[in-house]
Amino acid sequence: MPIRRLPPETVNRIAAGEVVERPASAVKELIENAVDAGAGRIEVQADGGGLSRILVADDGQGLTADELPLALERHATSKLSLDAEGNFDLLRIATLGFRGEALPSIGSVARLTLTARARGSLDAFSLSTAAGSLQQARPAAFAGDHGARVEVRDLFYATPARLKFMKSERAEAMAIAEEVKRQAMAHEAVGFSLDIDGRRTLRLAPETKGPEGRLKRLAAVLGADFEANALQLDQVREGVALTGYAGLPTYSRGNAAHQYLFVNGRPVRDRLLAGALRAAYADFLARDRHPTAALYVDLEPELVDINVHPAKAEVRFRDPPLVRGLIIGALRHALAGAGHRASTTVASAALGGFRPGGGPSRGFSAWSAGGWTPQTAPPSFAGLSEPSGRAELDYDSAPSAEVIDPTTYPLGAARAQVHETYVVAQTTDGIVIVDQHAAHERLVYEKMKAELEAGGAVRQTLLMPEVVELDPAEAERVGRYADDLARLGLVIEPFGPGAVLVRETPALLGETDAAGLVRDIADDLAENGAPLALAERLQAVCSTMACHGSVRAGRRLSAAEMNALLRQMEATPHSGQCNHGRPTYVELKLADIERLFGRR
Repeated sequence: MPIRRLPPETVNRIAAGEVVERPASAVKELIENAVDAGAGRIEVQADGGGLSRILVADDGQGLTADELPLALERHATSKLSLDAEGNFDLLRIATLGFRGEALPSIGSVARLTLTARARGSLDAFSLSTAAGSLQQARPAAFAGDHGARVEVRDLFYATPARLKFMKSERAEAMAIAEEVKRQAMAHEAVGFSLDIDGRRTLRLAPETKGPEGRLKRLAAVLGADFEANALQLDQVREGVALTGYAGLPTYSRGNAAHQYLFVNGRPVRDRLLAGALRAAYADFLARDRHPTAALYVDLEPELVDINVHPAKAEVRFRDPPLVRGLIIGALRHALAGAGHRASTTVASAALGGFRPGGGPSRGFSAWSAGGWTPQTAPPSFAGLSEPSGRAELDYDSAPSAEVIDPTTYPLGAARAQVHETYVVAQTTDGIVIVDQHAAHERLVYEKMKAELEAGGAVRQTLLMPEVVELDPAEAERVGRYADDLARLGLVIEPFGPGAVLVRETPALLGETDAAGLVRDIADDLAENGAPLALAERLQAVCSTMACHGSVRAGRRLSAAEMNALLRQMEATPHSGQCNHGRPTYVELKLADIERLFGRR
């Protein structure tokens, strides 16, 4: 078949397929244009999942009548500037858009109308295109003093085959809402509004630019619980800055949908984030739980390639290990700084268990096999006169200026032990219930980890060194991390172009499949850039040993032992959750308890 030049309309439709995959992609491109234009407020409307109509209006700097036709011409943009040699610099891109493809791509597969008024101009103009056929600019009405208004109708009508691959209107509308939220999290100083099928879906007022305003915006999008349980990140390493917020381990989710990465103000999806979060939280969460985080990476434009794909949803860092190490280090530092803190949702869940039907009852209730049932009188509880495991503390020392009220400690003063499993403590404004086994398990585990890091992992020498066959690239990659692996107790050395020789393994692992371990490490290095498999196996062994070596449920503790446990929890990082990600204690405020009994 001979080579042919494709007609312009076909070229435009091919480009449109790369840039505009679905209605949410069109919304993304139009919002980024508005942000680049200096908009302070952006209004988005979508009907029929965005396939029938999309409207994006902003109060940016707007466009003149002469600029309107250029805006709809491929590869015409105001976002690239000439360098000293007269060339366009593609290595220092400081804007969200730069390819000049969004508007012409959308216009080639839909009916698009662009209306704008330039800042300082008295007149507004409008220009329409249908399937790439451009009309003449004409005067038009415009509500604002300046800005632009882009209306897209019948998206993909010019490419009917594409419509067959669209999801339901509801699914497309949800994708649009998610995209607007991501953009809103990236630009807290910009106000956003979203209406879907005429219904108000989102209203976000502009926030102060900076960490405080960003947290308010994240709380508005992700929920107030995120604000209450978020740890602030602020680290800089070799010119790369990381800011943002990450949730406490006990504030986790069942999937990774609430993990966001922003690079130079651009929402992106990157495997680097997933791998870094997994590594940072591996010590605190079960495999089926995922942390919540919104991370913002800022670096010089030449250190990141944003021109990987026309949709600009992916980036490529010049030094991925540096960025990954920065994320992991910042997260671990923030988690260590949280100390014994557990998420507020733990207490909310506990209180919810006392509220039949989701709210506090004004009458009495009793538990039966069928659930909570209202009673006309208080239920009688048998066994109140029986001996219990309560251990009262006696603070009868003489008054002194140096005497500290133990209830002022974060976890309070131990007052009782219930069922030889749970320690009940009193604080100045509530009570704390501690799972003694889970709490002590974390304390023992942290001690073992510290000893492992201080002395290195004890090794056991194999009687017969084992040769592990790998792909040459995998063998070379594993060999680069030989020193790191040795510190974890795994001693390897190159053995030809496609193999490594294992001489020693960590003693903690006992008899282990050395070949399987090395292959797992090779897979981790390919996917995450770090040997997580060995570290996780060692952590799992330490966790198991800590579990068996900690205070068991069913053991009666003295008052001194209970208070010693509370004080150690306060002094130990990560003691708010056990090694499996479950909370070690629940704190109930006095006001919440009073509401349960109708006293408030």
